Amino acid sequence: MDYFEIASIIVVMSAVFGYLNEKYLKLPTTIGLMLIAIIFTLITIVSSYINPVLFNHQKELISQINFSEVLLDMMLSFMLFAGAMHTNFEQLKVQRRPVLGFAFIGTLISTFLVGGLSFLALKLLGFNIDFIDTLLFGALISPTDPIAVLGILKKIGIDKKVETVIVGESLFNDGVGVVVFLSIFKIAKQGVENFHISDVFKLFGIEVLGGIALGLLLGWIAYKMMKEIDNFDAEVMVTLALVMGGTVLAHKIHVSAPLTMVTAGLVIGNDTVRNNALSEITEVYVDKFWELVDVLLNTVLFVMIGMELLIVSFQLDYIVAGIIAIIIVLVSRYLSVKPLLAYFERKIKFIPKTDIIMTWGGLRGGISIALALSIPEEMHRNLFLVMTYMIVVFSILIQGLSLGKIVRKYKEPENSFVD
Repeated sequence: MDYFEIASIIVVMSAVFGYLNEKYLKLPTTIGLMLIAIIFTLITIVSSYINPVLFNHQKELISQINFSEVLLDMMLSFMLFAGAMHTNFEQLKVQRRPVLGFAFIGTLISTFLVGGLSFLALKLLGFNIDFIDTLLFGALISPTDPIAVLGILKKIGIDKKVETVIVGESLFNDGVGVVVFLSIFKIAKQGVENFHISDVFKLFGIEVLGGIALGLLLGWIAYKMMKEIDNFDAEVMVTLALVMGGTVLAHKIHVSAPLTMVTAGLVIGNDTVRNNALSEITEVYVDKFWELVDVLLNTVLFVMIGMELLIVSFQLDYIVAGIIAIIIVLVSRYLSVKPLLAYFERKIKFIPKTDIIMTWGGLRGGISIALALSIPEEMHRNLFLVMTYMIVVFSILIQGLSLGKIVRKYKEPENSFVD
């Protein structure tokens, strides 16, 4: 099958699954689409024992999709830009310290906690594994997924301060997580004796700070262009060019494309730029265009995640490891969130049990699966892929479905905060 045929089949399936969710299940889009895709895949697997035709076609389809490349190199920039553009910039500005603290420090703490606990657990299960490999797993599973988080939080009416921290953290920490993942992967490939700590700081400086700087520059250029004209068609094209051209440029100069797009989206989405550069009708068209892009790509992504079940090689010991990994990730999330919340509550008054809400609301998604698929076979890819897939499915279906109940349980009138 060629790329157009594959894309067409995925979009058709996404549309059908989206219809079924809205008509019958009425779940949040992220949850409903993944659930239906998994059920469809399981039915396909069961039906293969009677007639393997549908199973073979579906497996051929999903095996031809390079999930890591499609998500990380193509879809992610669009979705991050759309999510950042519709984030409350003023609230994010007020809470910049906790957002950046959770995105940077929290991700690092979680990486080492997950890596260390997973190493001990896998050793007890009899796996012959190196600590550097489990640390790699900690890096890929620690970032919360902005796409999953944004899709669910829109529906549940969470406290705005907590929502801003969770959304802001998830927008930034996937870029941080990718840099940490690449650093650990480089250590694993080269060997600890050939790796210098300066390499980490160099990679961090180029990828993270370079990505943010490029995003600011591209956002400013797009703002100046949109300010000079008043035509919604042309201004929508400017934002589209910003994302596509900016992503290509970020890859060419080796800075973080996700962080570039998050930063550019925040620049274009803030009220000052909107008031100075966009007329009312242009603002409506730009917002609606990116909402449509966001919904379409989210739909396709979570259908693909559900169908990835076909290429995951489940074994009993892998499944046991995955169940233990779910507990480890939740415990590590709590332990990385708790001390940072205690520190930042001196400035911002959060609702009670914010630590529980942030732990349960730390959803994982496609980014973790994409990174797991990029691990070489000799570094236990199949094991980590099963563990990652189980964590992602648990976080979306179980945590995502019950997050609203937890939020309502601890909900109280808005608290004041100081900066």
